[in-house]
Amino acid sequence: MRQIILDTETTGLDPASGHRIIEIGCIELIDRKLTGNRFHVYINPEREVDAGAVEVHGLSTAFLADKPRFNDISQDFLGFIDGAELVIHNAPFDLGFLNHELKLAGDVKTVADYCEVLDTLLMARKKHPGQRNSLDALCKRYGIDNKHRTLHGALLDAEILAEVYLAMTGGQTTLMMELEDSQLNITESAAPEHRPMVSTKRTQLRVIRCSGQELMAHANRLDDINQASGGKCLWNSSS
Repeated sequence: MRQIILDTETTGLDPASGHRIIEIGCIELIDRKLTGNRFHVYINPEREVDAGAVEVHGLSTAFLADKPRFNDISQDFLGFIDGAELVIHNAPFDLGFLNHELKLAGDVKTVADYCEVLDTLLMARKKHPGQRNSLDALCKRYGIDNKHRTLHGALLDAEILAEVYLAMTGGQTTLMMELEDSQLNITESAAPEHRPMVSTKRTQLRVIRCSGQELMAHANRLDDINQASGGKCLWNSSS
């Protein structure tokens, strides 16, 4: 199963008020394993970024001025997510912006026409009713280190959400964040300081099985214990 963990950053809170996407970050999972493939791009929103939004993600209008427009990257983005299941925290927010951008780019389809969507916020509310279920709260609940998250960032938040999602759904609860850029298949327009790494390294446990001689020695030892205890050897009685 192919899943894409996705997050966005925007110029403000409401696309209906003219706000736009300025960053998209995507992490690929196949059969619940990180592949190292990711899609990351900063986008020129063709408008000013609200001061309140800059305080959240640190992306200024000046920084975004020379970045590609959404229309320039839309086909690459759609090709990356096509046919996958999108995993998003508070999906209506990101989908609202993405569908707005697609409409402005002249695409008559919505994200739902390209892929399915799983909302981890709804999942968390069902799993932890009456509790705080923000990404930071879930990191604390599942013991995921997010101290490096001083500002929001689409790629960084997608990487953190991947850990949270795997923890919530019974998978591994920590992922080492150390994969080198050379190990990643990256489509991005990113500043180096905004490139956290994700590791796909997993330790394989070695299984050592008993030899026939060892099994026989074990059986003989149990017989000795059974005789010494007057037939009260628990291992024999439970086998």
